Amino acid sequence: MERYNFGFLDEEAKREIRRKILKAVAIPGYQVPFASREVPLLKGWGTGGLQITLSLIGKEDILKAIDQGCDYSLNAMNIKRFVRAVTGVETTTDTRRATLIQTRHRIPEEELREDQILIFQVPYPEPLRWVKASERETRRMHAEADYGLMWLSLYEDMVRYKEVTIGARYPVLVNRRYIMDPSPIPRWDVPKLHMSKHLNLFGAGREKKIYAVPPHTSVEPLEFEDYPFRVEDFSGKACALCGSSESFLDEIVEDGGRRTYVCSDTDYCTRRRQSGATVKS
Repeated sequence: MERYNFGFLDEEAKREIRRKILKAVAIPGYQVPFASREVPLLKGWGTGGLQITLSLIGKEDILKAIDQGCDYSLNAMNIKRFVRAVTGVETTTDTRRATLIQTRHRIPEEELREDQILIFQVPYPEPLRWVKASERETRRMHAEADYGLMWLSLYEDMVRYKEVTIGARYPVLVNRRYIMDPSPIPRWDVPKLHMSKHLNLFGAGREKKIYAVPPHTSVEPLEFEDYPFRVEDFSGKACALCGSSESFLDEIVEDGGRRTYVCSDTDYCTRRRQSGATVKS
């Protein structure tokens, strides 16, 4: 550890990122440009989220990292291993013990507390990229709250398919002002952002953007009165390991074509089994 500054990044870099985080918190949903640094992880492995984590983490913090809900994926394990190497802080798989949670594509099933921070790895921060390729134009549209093209895109989706077919990255309106990309979380997780107790920070390293959803902030999925937003339907399905029918489930196709379901959140599933939850027959 003596070969590195605590948290790998130099102190000037940390201060710059913290200032940008403060601005992002002050203007919920607004994308704040920042000077993204090089870190020893492949681009696309969460370099933006990692820079936020390294800028905020202290010696008393406890870090949890998940990849699509899993604590043991290659991405999550490498992030924890790297942060331990450059800080010496404790890492955990227990959502309840963590003070910082870095996540790729999921929000934990456990409701987070006011003293916890959820840090998202974001590949594409611009929600208007679907409807306008020009960065200059998307900035103008955000400044003027000119979101007509986004609403038109959702309307065309409904005309074609009788519903909005967006799965992950469902666009949301933050604080009734900015349309925001919530990162590639499933629709199941979108309602958890609304009036949440904890701070949500989003970092896109390749795109050099940071944005935030502060605690107790309105986050509303874009919807029409006659076509309301809905989450994934797991009716009649349950986790094959813990029996949960109230969590986001991953589908597994076994040999022979048999389909089973397991909890995406491995910590949630493990704690249910430890508490004596039984699998429904």
